[in-house]
Amino acid sequence: MAGHSHWAGIKHKKGRADKERSKIFSKLSREITVAAKLGDKDPDMNPRLRTAIQAAKAANMPKDNISRAISKSEGSSEKNFENLRYEGFGPFNTAFIIETLTDNKNRSASSIRTALQKNGGRLGESGSTSHMFFNCGVIHIEKSKIKEEELFEIATNAGAKDLKQVNNIHEIITEKEDFYKIKSKLEQKIEKFLYSQIEWRALNYVKLNNEQSKKMIEIFSILEELDDVQNVYSNASIIN
Repeated sequence: MAGHSHWAGIKHKKGRADKERSKIFSKLSREITVAAKLGDKDPDMNPRLRTAIQAAKAANMPKDNISRAISKSEGSSEKNFENLRYEGFGPFNTAFIIETLTDNKNRSASSIRTALQKNGGRLGESGSTSHMFFNCGVIHIEKSKIKEEELFEIATNAGAKDLKQVNNIHEIITEKEDFYKIKSKLEQKIEKFLYSQIEWRALNYVKLNNEQSKKMIEIFSILEELDDVQNVYSNASIIN
């Protein structure tokens, strides 16, 4: 959710008001709770939980909030959340993949459908847009943390799919199934990543002009405001 690849690889950064930060913390907490409920409470033994906690720390979420989110996983009365993916279309021939963590799929579908319809888009059937994307693991590491040659050797031996240089960042692409294994290997050498997540990347991007970009940014903001929505991906190439 705090990723670098939303909106065609560039997250539109805005000043985060208290209300927005609270919503982000709420979504991060939900992921931590679910990850802890589905696996070990020890992040060293639970890669999904470890990744969720790392994302929370990257967003400056207080330790107490993280601890509370883990503790909530032990309550039998806690709601049962499930990961659901919705696919849809936006204006300008753009496509969306929207990941949710929800306890009410009807509410999620309804709110996403309304958000898209009000902004020139529509909700699609399962599989209507996913063929336009590939599901992969993405890890970002500062170049100052490790030399490219050393990282290449570790990543390749662990089974990484690709290694790119993006400005001051090493970007490692993995198969979805190999993400946690490769991440664990890299964690033995590097203490902190800039970003790590399983995400959807477009196979081809739709180039937008300034006005179209503003409209798409508005749609992203509306979708990410929805409580159930965790991640939003699109094939829109936005001008910031």
